[in-house]
Amino acid sequence: MNIWSTFRSAAFAVIATAGVSLASAAHADSGTIRFSVYKAAFFVGGSGGEGTLTFHGRRYPVSVGGISGGLAFGVSKTYFQGTVRHIRRVRDVTGVYGAAGGGGALGKGAQVIVMTNDKGAQLELTGKQVGMQVNADLSGMAITVK
Repeated sequence: MNIWSTFRSAAFAVIATAGVSLASAAHADSGTIRFSVYKAAFFVGGSGGEGTLTFHGRRYPVSVGGISGGLAFGVSKTYFQGTVRHIRRVRDVTGVYGAAGGGGALGKGAQVIVMTNDKGAQLELTGKQVGMQVNADLSGMAITVK
């Protein structure tokens, strides 16, 4: 009898934990985001831009800024659009996102990137790049909802 009691308790704990995890994921929501970023780099680069977050039918202005370091040369402008996942409220999007990547554009190019901030917000972005840029670097991007 003691073994069955222990088994039932363990099973109940597993089911309860799974239920809490599913409930947390079920309450997270998603939105869409669009922004443009200007980037200039000569080993160390800087970027800045602005755009719009759409969440629950409302639009919120966002600003974007960042730095990068590594092998990076050139000047470009990238138009990003995509989805923001795992957010409960607008301010969950605010934060620092990090990425390692590489690419290049001579005239026109394309980018795909997935980044996560410390609050668990995940950006899934595609971008069209214009300019002349070559990079293999580590970068950080800060997004702020105004």
